[in-house]
Amino acid sequence: MGNDRALYEITGADREHFLQGLVSNDVRHLAKGPVYAALLSPQGKYLADFLLVPRGEAIVLDIAAGIAEATVKRLNMYRLRADVAIAPSALKVSRGTGPAPEGAVADPRHPALGWRLYGTEAGEDGSDWDAIRVAHLIPETGIELTPETYILEAGFERLHGVDFRKGCYVGQEVTARMKHKTELRKGLVRLRIEGAAPVGTEIVTGEGRAAGTLFTQAGGRALAHLRLDRAEGTLAAGAARLWQE
Repeated sequence: MGNDRALYEITGADREHFLQGLVSNDVRHLAKGPVYAALLSPQGKYLADFLLVPRGEAIVLDIAAGIAEATVKRLNMYRLRADVAIAPSALKVSRGTGPAPEGAVADPRHPALGWRLYGTEAGEDGSDWDAIRVAHLIPETGIELTPETYILEAGFERLHGVDFRKGCYVGQEVTARMKHKTELRKGLVRLRIEGAAPVGTEIVTGEGRAAGTLFTQAGGRALAHLRLDRAEGTLAAGAARLWQE
């Protein structure tokens, strides 16, 4: 997993109020540090995930470069007459899991993701990010997180990416209903894997029934989006064999 990120600065007197009505987390938490959040469709499906980082009179949007332009365009559609501006930032981000350098902030998703430093240089400390993500069930933009994803199935509650007390935001109604009125039947899980198969390979049961999709693999384990009622026994994804830990 490379450090292919795009950074933008969100400024203006209405910046927090503007974001509060759009994203899955409570922007007021920025008073304590970075916030992980998602932008959803009105139908409650994933459009983008990102980190919001307080920095003086601005909020830094730290987002995967591949979805940055489309996400900023969508945010600007909602801007209307709000006192908000979104512009590319001159900042760069570096990250690591060892001792944090001065000025670094903790990644809000999980302690295993270490620190992030916003400054003049981009870089990494050589950590095996895929192994970390697989070990701790952390989805990645464009791999486990796709336009078909519901964020609760992807573990956003565990990763501190959604707040159920903040009030309305785009997609909130569907997300709240999944939380309070239904039991999740599908979700992101970690499996043991023998062999390998491309990301996106369909997972099937021993009887050949569709069970889910295979994603990131590292250290004999894999992340998969799985139908929980079909998770028993040995599963197959191409030439790979999978089973519950």
